[in-house]
Amino acid sequence: MEELKVPVGSTLSDIEVRVLDFERQWWRYAGAKDVAIKEQFDMSATRYYELLNHLIDREDAFALAPLLVARLRRLRDARIAQRFSTI
Repeated sequence: MEELKVPVGSTLSDIEVRVLDFERQWWRYAGAKDVAIKEQFDMSATRYYELLNHLIDREDAFALAPLLVARLRRLRDARIAQRFSTI
């Protein structure tokens, strides 16, 4: 799988592009995702998911990786719906 090609003029930072790229292929890393996050980004899983959740709401992230961002939004929305349906 090739790396994401960031268009000229994109407002995404290097770390944001790397996060999107990681989400496309995290299953390739051996072990738990949390461990891979720590190794790749030197941040806690909590901080990573905060960054990811803000990132997938951005239109420039959607422009860069529309299928990935749409899938991540659907998964997030399903988790939220499930959480509120059990209350």
